[in-house]
Amino acid sequence: MAGNFHANYNRGISSVKEIIRVTASDRSKRLDIFAAEKTGITRSQIRLLINNGHLLVNSRTADPAYKVQPLDAVEIVRPEPEADILIPEPCPLDILYSDEHLAVVNKQAGMVVYPSAGHKQGTLLNALASRFTKMASIGGPLRPGVVHRLDKDTSGVMVVALDDAAYYNLADQFKNRTINRLYRALIYGNIKDNAGEIVLNIGRSSSDRKKMSTRTRRGKEAVTRWKATRRFGIATLIEAKLGTGRTHQIRVHFAAIGHPVLGDTTYGKKTSVEVKQNLVHFPRQMLHAELLGFTHPGTGQYMEFSSPLPSDMEECIAKLSV
Repeated sequence: MAGNFHANYNRGISSVKEIIRVTASDRSKRLDIFAAEKTGITRSQIRLLINNGHLLVNSRTADPAYKVQPLDAVEIVRPEPEADILIPEPCPLDILYSDEHLAVVNKQAGMVVYPSAGHKQGTLLNALASRFTKMASIGGPLRPGVVHRLDKDTSGVMVVALDDAAYYNLADQFKNRTINRLYRALIYGNIKDNAGEIVLNIGRSSSDRKKMSTRTRRGKEAVTRWKATRRFGIATLIEAKLGTGRTHQIRVHFAAIGHPVLGDTTYGKKTSVEVKQNLVHFPRQMLHAELLGFTHPGTGQYMEFSSPLPSDMEECIAKLSV
């Protein structure tokens, strides 16, 4: 039976209420099954609506297993989806270079690149939108001009396209692996060799879809070249160059060989180490995008930008050096 929709603003947000009357043909169906059939919402989402008090029967709360009866009034209140709009915000932002085609920024640790669930505001793209009147349309409305990204807790150099031609040009450079990228990382343990190459396919983890893994049948080629630049016994400072650009590549690769990035709570969980009976704590994953080089889409000139190690990594290195 079709629902009757009307606006509901009782909670101060825009929402839609749907009232569905139960007919004889639906007698004794479970409430969650009945509501899912009539609305197209999954049963798990229906149960969530019930638990949050957004699905009522005859204006009263009910259990998902309740058997509906003819003439029951099933009321469902659903918030209307928010419009995808990139809101300009004057957030602090370290811009290393900008022109009409692109912007190069030194992203601070803790800053998300673009809006997503749980991070609607305060992102790098919100900050860029407040500084530039023109943004690329590719990737819009929330990710305009994003040709690559850094994880929230990774600091360092990023480039964002400001027009579509620059976007396609930079995307091709990343695809063709002509971008020069150098990372610095503090990894756990005293890695055996002075330099090496990690070649392990990376794909979505079969046990946790939010994570990446080298133990997957559908992984894509991933290559990380590295060299040790400083040793602390319990940890090693390394340089890493990406031969490919897979999600979480450096973090996944070094965790796979037993040397996770220190402070990485997803892949390594080594958030502190003991140095001469003192604990050294790592406030975030100790990973920094130190250098980024590319050919400018407009001029054809090779450009290279760098960012020194941030203070939190320098402080951890000083404590490891005691």
